[in-house]
Amino acid sequence: MSFHHSLIFNEFSLFAYRFLGVMPAYSAAEDALATKLVTFYERPRAAPAAPSHQATVLLLEPRSGALLAVMDGNVITAKRTAAVSAIATKFLKLPSSEVLCILGAGVQAYSHYEVFTEQFSYKEVRIWNRTKENAQKFADTVAGEVRVCSSVQEAVTGADVIITVTMATEPILLGEWVKPGAHVNAVGASRPDWRELDDQLLAQAVLYVDSREAALKESGDVLLSGAQIFAELGEVVAGVKPALCTETTVFKSLGLAVEDAVVAKLVYNSWASGK
Repeated sequence: MSFHHSLIFNEFSLFAYRFLGVMPAYSAAEDALATKLVTFYERPRAAPAAPSHQATVLLLEPRSGALLAVMDGNVITAKRTAAVSAIATKFLKLPSSEVLCILGAGVQAYSHYEVFTEQFSYKEVRIWNRTKENAQKFADTVAGEVRVCSSVQEAVTGADVIITVTMATEPILLGEWVKPGAHVNAVGASRPDWRELDDQLLAQAVLYVDSREAALKESGDVLLSGAQIFAELGEVVAGVKPALCTETTVFKSLGLAVEDAVVAKLVYNSWASGK
């Protein structure tokens, strides 16, 4: 059993959007009980370089409710989000995939690049960011060769796997640019009025989500396009629904609280064992 975002503070102002959420979850399989406190403060572009997302994970002992550990939720969020995208890609990409494209150059871009280049082999990796200097910084920082692109169209044309990790509020990825049979991991646009993908892409692709319930409440890409959800990723992993990897596919990721709980327990077990 897991709960998604439970809003306890949600405010719009003339200049910014501010949000505090609680994500509690219990996993019987991992015997993990945890909650994540997460804030999202939309930053003006001229503001100091403070992170838009900040998080803390509290790991609890399931039988007594005692607090076991307080953890950096930013690292856990980055790692678990990229790991879930990689699982989706493992099932939904074509075996012949050779070109990886990342749209965005923030924290999630780095964590996705790390996991994807470790788990898969690509002949070419491309990146685009609205601020080209940040894209170039990304390319200069990560291990391996990355091509910096001047436009989204340049970055995605011919790409086999596309990852969108942007702060876009309106579509930046158009279906006419996406190669048939490509797989898209849509990670940004986590509000019901924000989008990264256009109607054409969502109409021509088979749509997978991490949670139907969450997607139908929180994903602007799903709600505003009227796209039909084909399956949850868990249904594919369990063999209940097929992975249609020969089709153009989209995995819409919003994140589940149980992912934080399981990762926090793994980190705690590793620390407790002295590894």
